[in-house]
Amino acid sequence: MNLHIINIIIKREYLNRVKKKSFLWITFLGPVFFAAMCVLPSIIMLATKEEAKKIAVVDESGIVMPYLKNTKTIEYHQYADVDPDSLKSSLDSIGMDALLVVSPLDTVKKSVSVDSYSKKPLGVDMSGSIEDKVNDAVEGYRVKCYQISGLDKIMKDVKSDINLTSYTLDESGKETLSASEVYMIISMVMAMIIYMFIAMFGGMVMSSVIEEKTSRVVEVLVSSVKATELMFGKIIGIALVALTQFFLWIILTAAIVGVVGSLWGFDKLQQSTTDPTTQMAQSMGVSKEQMDATGMNTANLTDLASKAMAKTDSSAVASDSTSVQGNGNEMTAVITTLKGLNYSEMIALFIVYFILGYLLYASLFAAIGSAVESENDTQQLQLPITIPLLIGFFIAFYAFKSPDSGIVFWGSIIPFTSPIVMLARVPFGVPAWQLALSIALLVLTFWFCAYLSAKIYKIGILMYGKKSTYKDLWKWLKQK
Repeated sequence: MNLHIINIIIKREYLNRVKKKSFLWITFLGPVFFAAMCVLPSIIMLATKEEAKKIAVVDESGIVMPYLKNTKTIEYHQYADVDPDSLKSSLDSIGMDALLVVSPLDTVKKSVSVDSYSKKPLGVDMSGSIEDKVNDAVEGYRVKCYQISGLDKIMKDVKSDINLTSYTLDESGKETLSASEVYMIISMVMAMIIYMFIAMFGGMVMSSVIEEKTSRVVEVLVSSVKATELMFGKIIGIALVALTQFFLWIILTAAIVGVVGSLWGFDKLQQSTTDPTTQMAQSMGVSKEQMDATGMNTANLTDLASKAMAKTDSSAVASDSTSVQGNGNEMTAVITTLKGLNYSEMIALFIVYFILGYLLYASLFAAIGSAVESENDTQQLQLPITIPLLIGFFIAFYAFKSPDSGIVFWGSIIPFTSPIVMLARVPFGVPAWQLALSIALLVLTFWFCAYLSAKIYKIGILMYGKKSTYKDLWKWLKQK
């Protein structure tokens, strides 16, 4: 093959696609789209809060109404000694949105049944809130039935909310706070991106081959260059387009993150989630050691607060304090994990596996494109190519559950699935020998498939008027 001719074809393919408006739009709007996808769920969640509703309550049990406290979205109104059937037809006239009917108390089962009536169904959150309060009322009644002094306090004391704090150890034994959820998200995102890139740009190669074959432009091209040179030039040219878009996405995303970081950086956010004792000391203008020396640390203060609240039969503040501390630890773990990731290694491996995975599948897509005259004829022939891609995607999507399991390991080694599955394993740490074996097998498989694809491409690109089958492809492969 003539490298100079291949270089000309690469330049032609690259410039023709980079200059298109669609490429520019996708390149510059891509990072904005990804950022919007991160923010949009929170916006939707805030915008879909239920409107405040007034609920009429007929409590025939006598135990539920004390637990139905008004909130920002629910306002309860008790209607004692009123027939529920008469209220059902007059909700609008009394200004109520719904009717809640609690049955008489079943002293045998120590339970009640609850029904709601409204013209419009209650939202899931509102229904869940009512169910929780009714369950609390029934639990409280059952506790009192035991007639054990202080049983309610005992039940509250035995409840616990333990959070697992995870640390990762490097080769030197240094501990680093980590959050498994971060690795899971990164694993899934990397698998989705490389699957999208391989499928999208591999399909682009096939479409380009079909377009040139249908327009008979290829007949002019092969009169000046070899068919194999045309195939490899097209594949490499589109690969450079993909890498250009990928690097621009990284630069633009880094710029967006930099702007956000300047407004509210990771350091500032992490500082707000540090140890509560340190925060208290800073707010009082003393050191953490001075706080510890006086016994005024968060552990002691929490203990004193718990004792005081036990006397007043209130544990809400203690639970809130524990919740805040737990949330702070979780946020610190997330930020520490994000800052501790080896981004250069992940980007380098992404580029390696994308290039090799793309070259492997693009050569196969090019062979399929050369064997047909329209994209409608490709569905049957490309099925054996898309199935391994989908299998790799499904394995990678669940790799975070057990990144070292047998199916995930072999999925990251077998060349047709390794580009996707191995990237899903990378955030969790992969031994160097597995990476080397996976890459080596991927290179060898690419060269073998490229050799076979070139034989099909050389014959199929000039075949017209006949729908190609697997039998035809096999005949072309056997020709010398």
